[in-house]
Amino acid sequence: MRTAKIERDTNETKISVQLNLDGTGVYDNQTGVGFFDHMLDQLSGHALMDMTVRCTGDLHIDDHHTVEDVGIALGQAFAAAVGDKKGIRRYGDCHLAMDDALVRAALDISGRPFLVWNVDLPTAKIGTFDTELVREFFQGFSTHAGLTLHVDQLHGINSHHIAEAAFKAVARALRDALETDPRMADAVPSTKGTL
Repeated sequence: MRTAKIERDTNETKISVQLNLDGTGVYDNQTGVGFFDHMLDQLSGHALMDMTVRCTGDLHIDDHHTVEDVGIALGQAFAAAVGDKKGIRRYGDCHLAMDDALVRAALDISGRPFLVWNVDLPTAKIGTFDTELVREFFQGFSTHAGLTLHVDQLHGINSHHIAEAAFKAVARALRDALETDPRMADAVPSTKGTL
């Protein structure tokens, strides 16, 4: 089983992440930020990763440190769980439609972090959640997971739908990339022999 547990404790946040990449999408995420918990649930459920996140953060300031630091901790857990990447398909992509929103995600579990973010959330807030934090999460996650990640909004007028479509598209791309390739089950998917 590809699993990991990460504890991250700073002056701004105290975080625990448990991750099982070979799960069924069971989740229990509690960060104190309702919309963000909803997005983490989508990531877990649609990637079929079992995920438990606990975060106590400095929400009296704002949600920024909580969202960013959970991205970092989840990325660290992902990198630890995926290990040497032997047998994975490595690449994944998804065009995901959600009502007015259409978002494309493409990724490479390469060990070379890079985020391309072409998403324009039309409102500054979704409820009380700052929409700019969606990118902050994916920046922290992709950097510490070692992902090359491209997320492109093709359509969308509703910020909630666009953000949720982004999380679901990344989740489905991760699900594909993490699958075992039966033709290369004992090999690292790189002509270099390492990732």
